[in-house]
Amino acid sequence: MFPALAAGLGLALTLAAQTANAQSMEVTKAEDLAGQIGSSETFTGTAYVAPVFGPNMNQVTAGHVTFLPGARSAWHTHPVGQQLVVTSGTGWTQERGGEKYVIEAGDVVWCPPGVEHWHGATDTTAMSHYAIQASDGESAVEWGELVSDEEYHDH
Repeated sequence: MFPALAAGLGLALTLAAQTANAQSMEVTKAEDLAGQIGSSETFTGTAYVAPVFGPNMNQVTAGHVTFLPGARSAWHTHPVGQQLVVTSGTGWTQERGGEKYVIEAGDVVWCPPGVEHWHGATDTTAMSHYAIQASDGESAVEWGELVSDEEYHDH
């Protein structure tokens, strides 16, 4: 075989292999990420939970959660921690035994691994946030009991 032809064939095979292994961007339309009303075992009131990431994110999950006034999560922990990014409205978050914080659009909350907490809307305003957490290989969240009305209204 001629050296120039062999080199050209080698380059063509290399490019073909790279193209065969190449990945492409994937766009998922919002309407294809159907959400659902949060379970009464893990939420009080009406909370709509819509996934943000598809299964291609491996051990990272995210949900866009909208809490109607008075709605909140149950007490829970995350083995790798959780990042909350408030997208609209005003809500509350609290660490077990700690101060209750007002959170508003644009605020970012870091919940460290294993810290028991809850988050949700205030009693008069709705609130939405992205909840982003990673799995430890088994779970991304450990749910506890519902936040009582007394705990929720305690200032």
